[in-house]
This record gives sequence, structure tokens and C-alpha cells, in this order.
Amino acid sequence: HITPEKFYVEACDDGADDVLAIDRVSTEVTLTVKKDIPPSAVTRPIYGILGTIRLVAGTYLIVITKKKKVGEIFSHAIWKATDFDILSYKKTMLHLTDIQLQDNKVFLSMISHVLSVDGFYFSTTYDLTHTLQRLANTSPEFQEMSLLERADPRFVWNGHLLREFAAQPEIHRFATPVMHGFISMHSCSINGKCFDWLLVSRRSCFRAGVRYYVRGIDSEGHAANFVETEQIVHYKGSKASFVQTRGSIPFFWSQRPNLKYKPKPQISKSVNHMDGFQRHFDSQIISYGKQMIVNLVNQKGSELPLEQTFAKMVNSMANGMVRYIAFDFHKECSRMRWDRLQILLDQLAEQQDEFSYFLVDSDGKIVTQQEGIFRSNCMDCLDRTNVIQSLLARRSLQAQLQRLGVLHVGQRIEEQADFEKIYKNAWADNANACAKQYAGTGALKTDYTRQRTQWGLIMDGWNSLIRYYKNNFSDGFRQDAIDLFLGNYSVDEVESASPLHIKKDWKFLALPIIMVVAFSMCIICLLMAGDTWTETLAYVLFWGTASFGTFAIILYNGKDFVDAPKLVQKEKMD
Repeated sequence: HITPEKFYVEACDDGADDVLAIDRVSTEVTLTVKKDIPPSAVTRPIYGILGTIRLVAGTYLIVITKKKKVGEIFSHAIWKATDFDILSYKKTMLHLTDIQLQDNKVFLSMISHVLSVDGFYFSTTYDLTHTLQRLANTSPEFQEMSLLERADPRFVWNGHLLREFAAQPEIHRFATPVMHGFISMHSCSINGKCFDWLLVSRRSCFRAGVRYYVRGIDSEGHAANFVETEQIVHYKGSKASFVQTRGSIPFFWSQRPNLKYKPKPQISKSVNHMDGFQRHFDSQIISYGKQMIVNLVNQKGSELPLEQTFAKMVNSMANGMVRYIAFDFHKECSRMRWDRLQILLDQLAEQQDEFSYFLVDSDGKIVTQQEGIFRSNCMDCLDRTNVIQSLLARRSLQAQLQRLGVLHVGQRIEEQADFEKIYKNAWADNANACAKQYAGTGALKTDYTRQRTQWGLIMDGWNSLIRYYKNNFSDGFRQDAIDLFLGNYSVDEVESASPLHIKKDWKFLALPIIMVVAFSMCIICLLMAGDTWTETLAYVLFWGTASFGTFAIILYNGKDFVDAPKLVQKEKMD
């Protein structure tokens, strides 16, 4: 309910009388009751409060205005937030200068951009941020906490936006923790036995960003593009789960866009890698137990030093809880020899049996726990990684379904045509969702997960081209948007000049114009021949040399021509 002075948020649960009153002038948040809502208020339905953010024009309230039901997990409804609204506390913008108005517009478009990326999920009754195993090993006090208090901060994407709500326990029930990633739920049947099969990918909001601007780890040990993926089976009250993680190679390296198709990765020479590396694995061991690293990068060319450094650091850490295996995915599976992936699965089989999976029976008794985890990575932790994760998850699922009595002994999942189709499509959709959120396009190699084809190769080429364009010419804005949304950058209302007004170097405009003019003249000279062929050749050579020379200068200074982030300093990001 909106009035010029306040926003009133009414709880719609049965029997609830609570109303959240947000003062639009003082920004104070208090609890009141329904009878205090003025009849003159403009009323509209919302499905949750995402939080608040301060921009140049003051504070804004972000609310969920549309939702779509994904399904139910143990009788709890799970929703995908599909539309949002950003409501200004201020009733007018007259107090702003033209430059401030422009800046505010850019910041608003950044927030809108993050909200437009598909994959925000929430539940008002179920904690989506924890795995089944973590939830089963909690205390009664934990169960009594509000969803906001007990949520895993790694996977609450609106944690920064809810910081003011978090400070007031009495209003926690109005705050909706939102997860970013992917959820797929299916009711399936094998041998006439019905079970629910779920796939949940939770993206970490620590060291979040876009593909080329966020690589490696930060000083806290948070890895770029870290995703926890859980596969869940629910059959006759019994629940089984298998968890895997993916994350960028966990030391300090970068791969800045520079107009080249594949920029060369740079391993930082000025920092102590072991500090962050150790922190990363210490926190992983606390969260998941033993670690089996599956490194899928190329073992030649520009990716080789990353593989060698990773192996060396695992060895020098000498921690019995962490093991390492390297598998050159592209070399082994070149020319679509996907059967070669079985080599890796055979190498990991013993380890996978040792790690086991989580299983709780219909009486709520824990039968087995997952003792360790596969931490997979390639360069982006997207395409190759997803293929391997889907194969490991299938092997675990096979064991779970046999143990639950859904599959007969000797039956294989691959032979169950209807379920196999659901399985492959869900994993391919998972790859697409994670890739769009990180790289800006759908994943490559998803047709392997579905069914590898020549058409899939063409689509991979097309997606690679779109990735190239976005990585070079629009990812700076995307990175800034994520940093603003997650609170890595805070807008200073009194600051006169924002970082958005970084002046571009003269060559940024001049060189592309010279190149286009020179190339156009070259074509014109070819089409409109001179009096003699020598004259034509001279003109073509002159303009051709000018266009190629300018192109070479642009390529040499590639970093000056890409769309770089403006809000968070490069040093901090590295």
C-alpha cells in the first residue's frame, strides 16, 4: 500500500495482522497493524521484498511483482521470481542536477539488468540455501531461526539489499532470501515406481561477476563462478542427495579481455598464492569434507601453466583431505570421441564410492552421509565442467535408485528412455542457466548432454561469437551492475563526480574511425578503377596498408578498446 509518506507491506498469511511500515522520508522500518493503513493508499500485490538500495536519488525499495511456481520440495512451494519493481522513496527528482539525474538513470539500469538475468528463486517456508545433508545435521535452535538468519550467506544474492532488515529480528519474516542459479523438478517413473528428481544449482555471491573480469580467487579464498550443485531423489518418504561443486582455479590469475579471441591467462607474480589457496580449501573441507579436484583444462598452450601451478600447489599443501586429477578434456574427446570420458569416470569410481551420498529413510533416520566432494573446473567452470558433473551425478543416481528399490539390480539409467531424456535435458538446462549468468550466452557442448550432433557444433560456434562480442564490448557494464547489486560498490550521494564519467583516451574514438575510412577507401578504389592499373594498385596498397596498420595498432592496444568495469578498481578485482 503506497502513500506519499510511507510504504505499507501487509502480510497475507491466514490470521496475520502484521504490517511493515517503511517511512519514505526517514527510511525507518517499523511494525504496525492493518487498521493503520490509510484508505487513500494505492494498493498493489507483491510476492516478496528483495531489499533496499541507495542510489544518487536516495533509497529505493525492490519488490518481487511476478512469480512462477517451479514445484514443491517436501510439500514446500518453490517459486521463481520473474518480475521486479524498483520503487523510489523520494517523491521528486527536482533536487538533482542533470549529471546526477543521468548517473541515477545508469545505476537504475544496472539494477534492472541484474534483475533481468533469469534464475532468481525463493521459498517462504523452505531454506533453499542449504543441502539436505546440512539441514539434517542442524540443532533445534537452528530450526527455530528465520529463513534470513539461518541462510548460507554464500547463496543469498540479496544479502546486501536486506542488510537493514537483518538488523531488526522482528521484521525478518518480511525479508525474502533469494537464491540465484537453477532449479529443475520432475516427477518421474521407472518400473512403475514414481519418485521426485530435483536438480539445484546455487551460485555464490562472493567473487561473483562475469567471465573475463572475475577469475581465480580473492584474498578471502572465495573462487570466481563458484556453484554448488545438488541432485535430490525423493521416494516413499526416503530422501537421497549428491552434491558437487565447481569454481575457478583457486589462485590469483586473470584473463583480461583485449579484443583477441582468447586472451592469454596471466598468473600473478606479486602475491603469495598459498594464502588464498589454503583459505579456499580450508573452507571447502569444513563445508563438504574431502576434496577430489577434477581439473579439465588443456595440458598444452596457454592453459598449461594454470594446470601445472594448480598441481604444484596441491602437492605443496600436502593435505590428505585434498586430492588432484588432471584430465585434458579437449584432447581426449577431440573429434567427438565422447566415449573417452569413461576413462575419467573409471579413474574416479573408487573415490566416488568412498565419498558415497546422503540418504535418510522415511523415518528420518540418516542411513549414509556424503563424506567428500568432487570439485570440478575448466577455464570458465561451465561447458566441460557441466558434462563431467552430469556423468558423476548419473553414476551416483544409479546407486541411489538401486538402493531405494526403484531400479532392479543390473538395470542402468541409460536404458530407461523416458527418464534418460528428462535427465539429459535438465542437466543441459542447468549448463545454459549457469553460462548465461556468467558468460552472457548459453553453454557450449549442451547437445552432448542432450545428444551430440553436427548442428550442436554450429550452435557452439554461434554462441562463441556472441560470447566474444559480449566479453569485449558489454561485460564492463555487466560487471559494474553485479558489483552495485551485491554491495561491492556503494553510491555516495554527496559525491559530485561518479566513476561513471571516466574520460576515454583520444585514440578510442580516432583509430576506429581512421580504420573504417581507410578500409572503405580501399574498397572504393577496387570498385572504381583508376586510369591505369598501377594507379589503382597504388591507391589500394596505400589505403589497405592504412586500414591494416590501424587495425594492428588497435589490436596492440586492445585493453583500451574493450568495455571495462568502472566502479570497482582493477587492483581490488584482481
